[in-house]
Amino acid sequence: MAAPHTVVVAVNPTASFGHRREVGPQVIARLRQAGHTVVDVGEANIELLRREATRAVAAGTSALVVVGGDGMVNLGVNIVAQTDVPLGIVPSGTGNDVAAGLGIPRDDTEAAIDRLLDALDRPPRVIDAGIVRHGDLSTWFVGVLSAGFDATVNERANVMTRPRGRSRYILALLRELATLRPIPYEVNADGTRLDTEALLISVANNGALGGGMKIVPHAELDDGMLDLFVVRPMSRFAFLRVFPKVFSGTHTELPVVSFHRLRTVTLDAPGVVAYADGERIGPLPVEVSVVPGALRVLA
Repeated sequence: MAAPHTVVVAVNPTASFGHRREVGPQVIARLRQAGHTVVDVGEANIELLRREATRAVAAGTSALVVVGGDGMVNLGVNIVAQTDVPLGIVPSGTGNDVAAGLGIPRDDTEAAIDRLLDALDRPPRVIDAGIVRHGDLSTWFVGVLSAGFDATVNERANVMTRPRGRSRYILALLRELATLRPIPYEVNADGTRLDTEALLISVANNGALGGGMKIVPHAELDDGMLDLFVVRPMSRFAFLRVFPKVFSGTHTELPVVSFHRLRTVTLDAPGVVAYADGERIGPLPVEVSVVPGALRVLA
């Protein structure tokens, strides 16, 4: 084993609506058993957690480990992007799509911790991150930015308390079908206008969202590119027939979907709110760019 490290561990106590509270203490106990010094950051709400985790990382650490779902990954990315501090992930949220994309076990906590401990003794993996510019603000993300029907579903799922698992996203989608309508988008992709009517547009760095929906199964986290995913208008009945295919990634050949590899895209549409890594960004317009090699991860 290499020399012991000082590790900041930020735990989301409300991940999976608090039904996996045991994961944070497990992570901390295993790290200490392995000889590492742990700075335990556990606050009552996300804003306090973000502030204290930022302060702890600034004070000096070998790594920031987040325990939670994709929202916690997003919190971590926005603290350590473009720094030498690597990000570790132990999934305990609802979707955990970024963890899955990195090959981290999302349904076996002990295996995920084993992977973390092993990665602490190795050079970190370097991956890309996306940056969203909205107004005067910039926000990092590592998974998927949603801007359309999928974002509306995300907004509903975030306020639902039942069901507690990944099926919450599917139920939210079914409830939002009544609002399904074409959206007129203004799109500028790497300087080329791609204006179109669509049901949704997503910008993917990782391949999946919503707990395993493989919207861009060919996306790679370290290829220096983003993938624009467009779903063109169709009826509700047709959508319900197409939707199950995203879990296997077999929708990619359908004529109603298209993909564009790019480095920068500007999106605008009336009444559409963007989400990134499941976290609310704000109304369009947004500019989304890839920053190659922006993030070091323990994976």
